[in-house]
Amino acid sequence: MFQKLRLRTIGLVAVLSTFIAIPASADEARIAVAANFTSAAKEIGVLFDKQTSHRALFSFASTGTLYTQIRNGAPFDVFLAADQARPKKALDEGLAVSGSRFTYALGRIVLYSKDPALVAGRETLTLARFEKIALANPVTAPYGAAAIQALEAMGLRDTLTARFVQGKNIAQTYQFVETGNAEVGFVALSQVAEHKDGSRWIVPHDLYEPIRQDAVLLTHGASNEAAKAFLAFLHSPDAVAVKNKFGYGSGD
Repeated sequence: MFQKLRLRTIGLVAVLSTFIAIPASADEARIAVAANFTSAAKEIGVLFDKQTSHRALFSFASTGTLYTQIRNGAPFDVFLAADQARPKKALDEGLAVSGSRFTYALGRIVLYSKDPALVAGRETLTLARFEKIALANPVTAPYGAAAIQALEAMGLRDTLTARFVQGKNIAQTYQFVETGNAEVGFVALSQVAEHKDGSRWIVPHDLYEPIRQDAVLLTHGASNEAAKAFLAFLHSPDAVAVKNKFGYGSGD
């Protein structure tokens, strides 16, 4: 009798453990984030975790890379892109939930160098007193496309092409400048917004198309309450304050 009761108890504990594990999983949202938004996303994620019963799990890469992963079945619930094109394609291809797309941030590019005397405005590019200039892959990274647009607008693309060091995303591009593999580079303003060192030139808006960064709820996360809550949290005053801190304009 005791043995049967003991076995029933063990079985009940196992069953209860199974059900207890379910809410913990449901409270997690897997979020694909464009590399430029890394620092801001991490801070917003901490606030989100503290202020809600949910948890945000981030994966960072270029927008093009993330979109390819999503098309190939990666189990992401939310997509924070660095452009509008890929979230729209996700909707068109049935990979995202209709009506969920919105602009969560407006990005800006900046010409940056660790050398405090190197960058002094547009003339830095005209004089070209550097061997290498870093920029992100313009095919997969919207910040790289913006850099190319700016160079074309200034009539300097052909002059500087031989000096390009191309990163696969904006995070790698920034590392090229930080490690000295390129003396100067086009990076996201968010990456240097809190830096006191080096030199920079915030590239004027009229030299490139606005970098409107869209978010979308993916079909994998259609029934995930944590994913929906995270998207809503991006509109909150706390999240907007973080975006402002890192130099992003509001998309709302």
